[in-house]
Amino acid sequence: MYAIVEIAGQQFKVSKDLKVYVHRLTNEEGSKVSFDKVLLLDDNGSITLGAPAIEGASVEAKVLQHLKGDKVIVFKKKRRKGYKKRNGHRQYLTQIVIEGISASGTKKAAPKAEKVAEAKAPKATKKADDLKLIEGVGPKAAEALVAAGIATFSKLAKTSADAVKAILEASESKLSHLDPTTWAQQAQLAADGKMDELKKLQDELNGGKAV
Repeated sequence: MYAIVEIAGQQFKVSKDLKVYVHRLTNEEGSKVSFDKVLLLDDNGSITLGAPAIEGASVEAKVLQHLKGDKVIVFKKKRRKGYKKRNGHRQYLTQIVIEGISASGTKKAAPKAEKVAEAKAPKATKKADDLKLIEGVGPKAAEALVAAGIATFSKLAKTSADAVKAILEASESKLSHLDPTTWAQQAQLAADGKMDELKKLQDELNGGKAV
């Protein structure tokens, strides 16, 4: 279990027994401290997001020590002005150890609501693929294919080279010089998720044409 929590204006990913350096806190060494601005909780894969913080969740910690951070040199110089200034800075810090993450009061209804919304919503149409991944298909060729109703790798794989050629020749973008002979083969590999085989095939092509 881990949480994303805001402490003294900084965000940290914390889990039990983790030691963290934060900006100086006013709490005494050895005292307990609780942080309730929890932005995210992950409980064995069940993620809860805050808006912005999760109501009822908190991170419990113990102050170990107050200290100073490493020295940082700040050097300023203005050319041709004879101006040079060198300052050192050591940030005041507090080391804490995370003793526990409390998720009591958090709402777990989000996953159910998502399922209900998914059940009620109409089935979404398949998202268009990036046809420019096919070697030989540039931006204008991709636009012409999408305009003709070929917006996915699977549709392109089922379209003959002659049909694609006719679409290219009918386009106003002067695409008749393109050779779609291997586009269906490339698109089938992409549709099947065989990207390594697609890359190997494209290495053997020249502008989408078989060498």
